[in-house]
Amino acid sequence: MLSDSTILAHIARQSRRQAGYKQLVRELGLHGEERRELNAHLQKLVKSGQLIPIDSDRYQLPKAAADKNLIAGRLSMHRDGFGFVIPDPKSLGQLKSKIVGDIFIPPHQVGTAMHGDLVLVDITNTRPDGRAEGRIVRTVNRAHPTVVGIFHYGSRRNYVTPIDTKITQEVLIPEGQERPEQTGAPLPAEFARSGDLQKAKDTPHQRSTRKKSVDRVLGEEAARHDIYTDLEGVVVDVEITDWPSATQSPRGKVTEILGRQDDFGVDVEIIIRKFHLPHRFPSAALDEAQRIAATIPAREPHSRRDFRSLPIVTIDGETARDFDDAVHVRILPNNNYELQVHIADVAEYVTPDSALDQEARLRGTSVYFPDRAVPMLPLELSTDLCSLRPHVDRLVQSCIMEIDHRGDIVHYDLCEGVIRSAERMTYTDVNAVLEGDEHLRKRYAPLVEDFERMRDLAQILNRKRERRGSIDFDLPEPVIEFDEFGLMKSIARSARNIAHRLIEEFMLAANETVAHHLESHRIASLYRIHEKPDAKRVYEFETIAATFGYSLGVGALPIHRVQMKVDRRAAYGTGKRVKEIEIPQEVHITPRMYQKLTEKIAGKPEERILSYLMLRSLKQARYSEENQGHFALAAPTYTHFTSPIRRYPDLVVHRILKDVLRSEGRRDGGPLTPAFGLSGDFPEAESRKLDADAPSPWSKRRDHKSHREDHAPLSGPIPLEELHAIAEESSQSERCADDAERELTEWKKVKFMQDRIGEVFDGLVTSVTKFGFFVELTDLFVEGMVPLNTLTDDYYTYHENTREIIGQRTRKIHRIGDRMKVIVDRIDPVEKKINFAVFEELPAKPAKRRKRR
Repeated sequence: MLSDSTILAHIARQSRRQAGYKQLVRELGLHGEERRELNAHLQKLVKSGQLIPIDSDRYQLPKAAADKNLIAGRLSMHRDGFGFVIPDPKSLGQLKSKIVGDIFIPPHQVGTAMHGDLVLVDITNTRPDGRAEGRIVRTVNRAHPTVVGIFHYGSRRNYVTPIDTKITQEVLIPEGQERPEQTGAPLPAEFARSGDLQKAKDTPHQRSTRKKSVDRVLGEEAARHDIYTDLEGVVVDVEITDWPSATQSPRGKVTEILGRQDDFGVDVEIIIRKFHLPHRFPSAALDEAQRIAATIPAREPHSRRDFRSLPIVTIDGETARDFDDAVHVRILPNNNYELQVHIADVAEYVTPDSALDQEARLRGTSVYFPDRAVPMLPLELSTDLCSLRPHVDRLVQSCIMEIDHRGDIVHYDLCEGVIRSAERMTYTDVNAVLEGDEHLRKRYAPLVEDFERMRDLAQILNRKRERRGSIDFDLPEPVIEFDEFGLMKSIARSARNIAHRLIEEFMLAANETVAHHLESHRIASLYRIHEKPDAKRVYEFETIAATFGYSLGVGALPIHRVQMKVDRRAAYGTGKRVKEIEIPQEVHITPRMYQKLTEKIAGKPEERILSYLMLRSLKQARYSEENQGHFALAAPTYTHFTSPIRRYPDLVVHRILKDVLRSEGRRDGGPLTPAFGLSGDFPEAESRKLDADAPSPWSKRRDHKSHREDHAPLSGPIPLEELHAIAEESSQSERCADDAERELTEWKKVKFMQDRIGEVFDGLVTSVTKFGFFVELTDLFVEGMVPLNTLTDDYYTYHENTREIIGQRTRKIHRIGDRMKVIVDRIDPVEKKINFAVFEELPAKPAKRRKRR
């Protein structure tokens, strides 16, 4: 039987420890279905880092590539022609020399690679501080099967200028390829990769129907094939047909005409295509969703625990369309609280390897834009069948927790259930009820006491998290508001009240409980992990915080100082001091240190800027099959369980839990009982140790791995290799969705400010660089740059050690945290950025004295 170990062992026996697909087929004697299995195994081994692709058809062991000083990674280009390769951690770990950070690629060493491509880099120079320079040996995998850009007619040939300025090459459009075909052809299989367009195992029919299927979620902005007779200046999507070489630019053909950049809704369509977000459901997935919706009335919930008699409610935003969580709180006879968290049972309908499952895994997450969304599941499921709508029966997976008055979970039950939501509540209405609004308290009279119990329990849970050191950054989020015509009218601060907090606390408790159960029973699963921050980031934050008189309390930071050989040679015999480079070493840091500092700065003028800088010093959370704890939450075990409608990892956790539930229910071979489920207790030592004086449980995470070795091996319905691949894909999809949402929001901010050039606003300096400093407008959450060359009252220079811009004559200082008035100077239409200028009121001229006659 073909396995990963068989393939790796065979490649390891080769003289150069590399082999091609056809070579493996021939030497392993594979036929028919086994060949397709080989391709799936190779893709999985590449994703897990056990193999490195060195060509379109050849693979090599990481150690063999490291012996040749080669590293695989993603190329990030700059518009000036140079780039950086972000190395793959597995590839980097095998390298003999220590590399720190990204690898710099000079313009003449980029070759034919494009921004985002997976490339192999030859390290040509490594500095003492670990920073490296290299050259691109070859492009392994292309990132952009399509490019969105602006069409132009040329004197000799037509071309498209990419909107993404990091894609520096123009795409030539041959004659006859200026307009899209009526039916889309399937894209090449080499672009069928996670996070982009489709998986390698999709059939040509599935790939072609993906482009032809009707989009029932987004607008019709892209259906513009016939209304533009002149394409000059029109935004189009281009499929690359010929990749760039040393002597020619890339070539392509127009596949979609989107419209002009300023047309309503085109900005969303541009972002979707720029980030290659899958936005059209294939026919197979739509057909499957419709079949499920048609057959659901026949399903009986007799084998589930019945919660339909309880006043369970959903609490979401006013514009929410999918309701995947419902809650209920009551007091038990022993005076403890019972918290019920019911989550839509999406796993009941979306089964493994089905068309819906393949599409959900491809998307990874729903993407939310200010005026629309790209959902992970079709509307039949996301807004109807799986949505916990009021007054209708819905299947759920339930987490029932008994919580004492210290916030400790003393007992829990996990089960499959059925509910009938009593009411669809909004955050605004629940907050108004708790604030004493007479009209709403009368309208929701049967639920008022339930909401008050929810508030009390949420406060208890929040205090418990505070005791253990959980970090809570209460940073305001910008919300773009539109008028009745769909035009943006303002950028406001997002509302956040007690109703938001109680739902957050309840979801955190359910996620922790499910994670605890799966880990304690040694079930292989996915975890949401947040790793300890890097020493360098902590050092940079401490340096800035010190200028405000604050510190995380990490003590003296161990610093390793090195001198570059080039600098020593240049300074030899001159008497000049050789510049030293400071490299921070490992530092002891806990989430409680962050928590204490947030408490100190609460309500202070510098709270906004320091909270933002603290957040930047932390790593990004991600998914992993290995539990490494959650630093920010100070949680030793955490997962995502509560949003299976919009996040694929949650759906995977539901499947694992469902399998465990049903295997336990059928242990004796008999039928399921109406109230079956899994229950357990949090260990007394663990639940009681989190008092006010106890150290953060994060500090005990280092003991976790060694403790796990004493346990039985992990088991479960999904192999660890598959979980690793899902975790990597989902983390990548999440990053892509976040980047797309962020860029569109920034783009809309730029559009909003175009009519405000010349206006004056109050702002806060959030960052200082050698090119100038960034200012965030106090009321509009809009950030722009004040370039150094616009400061005309003096000659200013940037001081890196203090991160200040200082005038040479006046000694005037611009630093992080300064408040000032700025004027909107200009908008960069290419970079989609805003430039400010410092506004200073001129002193009033003294009145002239009249001469006496």
